[in-house]
Amino acid sequence: QVQLVESGGDLVQPGGSLRLSCAASKFTFSNYAMSWYRQAPGLEREFVATITSDGSSTNYAESVNGRFTISRDNVKNTAYLQMNSLKPEDTAVYYCKAKHRFLKLDYWGQGTQVTVSS
Repeated sequence: QVQLVESGGDLVQPGGSLRLSCAASKFTFSNYAMSWYRQAPGLEREFVATITSDGSSTNYAESVNGRFTISRDNVKNTAYLQMNSLKPEDTAVYYCKAKHRFLKLDYWGQGTQVTVSS
């Protein structure tokens, strides 16, 4: 059974940092672009960052550009989101998504809670 398991969410003070991980199993990780999305209470899920299957290209939402960094390790089958200079408005459940390079096939993780508060 395909699995994407996020971890690393926590309560952190404004200005702090966190690193989220998304561990993949039961599919060929290197064939999938990986993305992070987030959903705050009462709001729609929004795009945060994406990285191509080979890690050669990334893209970010304007709200996180310069503060967050997406990366991946195709040996460990894991994607990461390094989040620096966190703000209260970054508070949300963060989800990872795997999207196949060519096929209309994608998978979602169950989410990890990030709370930024003093």
